[in-house]
Amino acid sequence: MNALMQSGTYVIILLLLAWPLGVYMARIYRGEPTWFSRLLRPLERLTYRLAGVKEEDEMTWQQYALAVLLFNAAGMLAVYLLQRAQAWLPLNPDRLGAVNPALAFNTAASFASNTNWQFYGGETTVSYLTQMLGLAVQNFLSAATGMAVLVALIRGLTRQRARKLGSFWVDMTRSVVYILLPLSILVALVLVSQGVVQTFNGAETAVLLDATTAADGSSVATQLIARGPAASQIAIKQLGTNGGGFFNVNSAHPLENPTPISNLVQMVSILLIPAALCFTFGEMVNDRRQGMALLAVMVIVFVAFLAVAVVAEQQGNPQLTALGVDQAASASQPGGNMEGKEARFGVVNSALWATATTAASNGSVNSMHDSYTPLGGLVPLLLMQLGEVIFGGVGSGLYGLLAFAIVAVFVAGLMVGRTPEYLGKKIEVFEMKMATLTILIPPLLVLLGTAAAAVTSAGQSGATNPGAHGFSQILYAFSSQGNNNGSAFAGINGSHPFYPISGALVMLMARYWLIIPMLALAGSLARKQIVPASAGTLPTDSPLFVGWLIGVVLLVGALAFLPALALGPIVEQLLL
Repeated sequence: MNALMQSGTYVIILLLLAWPLGVYMARIYRGEPTWFSRLLRPLERLTYRLAGVKEEDEMTWQQYALAVLLFNAAGMLAVYLLQRAQAWLPLNPDRLGAVNPALAFNTAASFASNTNWQFYGGETTVSYLTQMLGLAVQNFLSAATGMAVLVALIRGLTRQRARKLGSFWVDMTRSVVYILLPLSILVALVLVSQGVVQTFNGAETAVLLDATTAADGSSVATQLIARGPAASQIAIKQLGTNGGGFFNVNSAHPLENPTPISNLVQMVSILLIPAALCFTFGEMVNDRRQGMALLAVMVIVFVAFLAVAVVAEQQGNPQLTALGVDQAASASQPGGNMEGKEARFGVVNSALWATATTAASNGSVNSMHDSYTPLGGLVPLLLMQLGEVIFGGVGSGLYGLLAFAIVAVFVAGLMVGRTPEYLGKKIEVFEMKMATLTILIPPLLVLLGTAAAAVTSAGQSGATNPGAHGFSQILYAFSSQGNNNGSAFAGINGSHPFYPISGALVMLMARYWLIIPMLALAGSLARKQIVPASAGTLPTDSPLFVGWLIGVVLLVGALAFLPALALGPIVEQLLL
């Protein structure tokens, strides 16, 4: 009952907030006046003036794609240079040195691609300036990039015989100014009120109540507590489905996520914009039922996977039970598998966060997924492998699900011998090719990366566990990076250049090899004429299509990854 109440409350709050936000975002992308127009319109105009952008100038899909690639490449270069030069730059009170080249490259690629995979501890590796000017700025811009690409695709579905998809600069600017920035300020203020740290002061030395002994036998009487401007970065890391933690243990850290209220606010923030974009989609295509159908797909799959994760973790680990460990719920403990989890959150909130963060391409954690039961750890792993389309990243999750929808209507059309249509646009060979590329590139990158790591000494040395669990660590790492998630099993050693370099390449290809086909698809659809619905048109807003789309998503994931999963978490579960 406790699990149902917590999970149900979360889903209800999420949907109640997503609806008005989605309608608001549709008005933003249509250029219509909103509540904040009088306040924020001058900032929008100033941005265009400084960038030399004409608001009315629109782009073909090729121009849009080139703008995305050049802008993101410039951002990646800026983050790399900041890390390499941070030792000589201001706002570095703890005097942290320059980040080594391989790690700096990986981090720059990670934050530019909206992955935020971290091979480092934030409080011991990057300065405040790098955190704010580099990583936090990319959290805004990478999120806005995904939202802009989605809007371009929606325009492709709604326009007729058109060559232009809008302006990337306008779409990105509006995403930041009207959506991400106001929401981030609000969430940051709430987090600060809950005790999340926000300061430019350096680390604080605290005296221990009980002195302890170090590994070398020396006495330890003090502890160095890292601080910094964390709340502002945590807000956008969650809202933009970025996920990179200010501290090494991410949202399990008491200064990053101190209370149940801060925990709830952060969890809602993770899925808020991806859920709201379904309502935005319905508004922009002038058919709210289409957006509701896509949202239904996301919610149904999310709830099903959440139930598996919660039950698996509540049942506990039978090997610990055999050792005499009490895993039953009582007044003094939450019960279940509490290894790697915070007592203040318990099993349900930990499993709920793990499901939400991997359903979205967020990757932040409030518990260690490496310590989950094999079946509990299978849930976040498989959610990523489905292509990050069950909510997914801001923008990228919905345009990924739309690629699956196009494949679904194409296959359904073949079954009945009719040219498939989606929202009145005929789906032909080119559209099918682009959608297929979008769906198949991430599994290909994940499996190739995992195979390379599993058969090379450099890859094998990175896994900190033997056998099936070690393989799961490798598979999880490339599933996370190959789907731009960023979470980890917390068991891959990135000290060897193999993982930072290969991971960076996988993250970049997984992000931009998907964006280009999606924009090409949008350009092709925009040139088509909308065909009126007829008696033979497949209704894509019906419960039947919702079930069919869920089946297509699950089938593609199962066919791609079931053999790999059988070697990792499945065999590990059987060995319990």
